Amino acid sequence: MNKYAMRGGEPSMTQATATHKPRIAEMLSLSGTTGPLIGLILLCAFLGVATDSFLSFRNFLNIADQITVLGIMAVGMTFVILIGGIDLSVGSVLALAMMVLGYLNVEAGMPMSIAIAGALAAAAVAGAISGLLITEFRVPAFIATLAMMSIARGVANMITNGSQIIGFPAWFNMSAIIRYGGFLTLTVAVMLIVFAVAFIFQRYREGGRKLYAIGGNPEVARLAGINVKRMTVLVYTASALLSGLAGVLLAARLDSVQPSSGVAYELDAIAAVVIGGTSLSGGSGGVIGTIIGVLIIGVLRNGLNLLSVSPFLQAVIIGLVIVLAVAAETFKQRGK
Repeated sequence: MNKYAMRGGEPSMTQATATHKPRIAEMLSLSGTTGPLIGLILLCAFLGVATDSFLSFRNFLNIADQITVLGIMAVGMTFVILIGGIDLSVGSVLALAMMVLGYLNVEAGMPMSIAIAGALAAAAVAGAISGLLITEFRVPAFIATLAMMSIARGVANMITNGSQIIGFPAWFNMSAIIRYGGFLTLTVAVMLIVFAVAFIFQRYREGGRKLYAIGGNPEVARLAGINVKRMTVLVYTASALLSGLAGVLLAARLDSVQPSSGVAYELDAIAAVVIGGTSLSGGSGGVIGTIIGVLIIGVLRNGLNLLSVSPFLQAVIIGLVIVLAVAAETFKQRGK
């Protein structure tokens, strides 16, 4: 078996780890996420004291609903950043998937199952094209996904000439409203499933370990027998596919779709990943940290709204949090 190591306290792919079975203590390990977790706890404590309603059960349910789209997109972005890449197209791909969904279901009269499959397929194709541009044509990830951001947004507008689409089945919107068991909507349940699957893949599957190897050193990973080009295309396809899924859930929440949806969502997704401790240089971090990063952004925005802070000031505060997260990661890397 080939050997390739990973950074950031994650398991290395050696002969030892190949035969090693994870124990309960390891499954619950928060290595590399201690700082973001402490920050989340302190933020919750402050908002609990500063507001009367933050610690209410209903408010926590609202936060869960609000982070659904960001959470799913951030998972895909985590995998992209782990291999040392970047994806600026996820917000536009989300809009493209939403417009394909609306066109197929409302305009073309197709069943919702086919419309959802078509939306996800359109998103996946966009991601695959970005991956192929990066691997086969050697276009830098920043440029390739920037181009796809423009292309996907343009196609989304072309579908209805910039108009929104309404008229989805009632059950579709209700899936984002009805709380099963009094607390869990279908959209939140989908997010939790994505979190669980992504965590298991990243930490306990060979494919997940390969992401760290590619992010650590693509050439070494190639020499170790990893098909770096194939993995890169798959990662960008998965990122776009998850963005498409997020678009479907957002359409259910809004009960409508419009091509302007998802503007600047890529910045939120990158912010959540970085705040969660994943290194922008690749090879370090993981899904658990991203989940914490998503919660920090969700809790921060919710708390600032409860404190009646101006939306403009909120943008400044969140920007400062991102800067602090990146600075902390830089100091951590220097100390190693």
